[in-house]
Amino acid sequence: MAAARGQKALATLVRSLRSDSISNSNAPRLRHLPSLRRTFSLYDQINLIDNVPEDQLRFQTYDDTGFKINNVKYEGSLLIVENKILTWTPKTFADITAESLSIFKIVHPIPEILILGCGKYVQPVSPELRKFIRSTGMKLEAIDSRNAASTYNILNEEGRAVAAAVLPFGVDS
Repeated sequence: MAAARGQKALATLVRSLRSDSISNSNAPRLRHLPSLRRTFSLYDQINLIDNVPEDQLRFQTYDDTGFKINNVKYEGSLLIVENKILTWTPKTFADITAESLSIFKIVHPIPEILILGCGKYVQPVSPELRKFIRSTGMKLEAIDSRNAASTYNILNEEGRAVAAAVLPFGVDS
């Protein structure tokens, strides 16, 4: 059905272009072409985020002091492991150490990826911290906390084994 609508829209577009170029070859074209986006795209009909099961965690908003997850506001830094939210001691990016992430020495199964929300800006991760995270078997994605929340939502929605360690967005160093 969608293919038939697409063919009909394309035929209409081609007829419009032909008649326009024949009838007014000297006049400037001010007419807008019809959009085929809706004809060929299902994106508008799919909302993946609304289809997340209620037992999965989902970041909804963030501010300078914390995050709202599943309609609950959490202040400060958070560590999310196995669909559980834990308060996390680091207040700045410099406070993030192998010790602050030591829970990953005992968690099984180990998440495939750790999303590290660095605060307002992306920060370079020390070689020691990278080495520790690699030793657990996880991959690391260090990004600003706003994008960390979005990335966590997408990967969690896909059913991936994901963990997040996020500083509030207001942290800038």
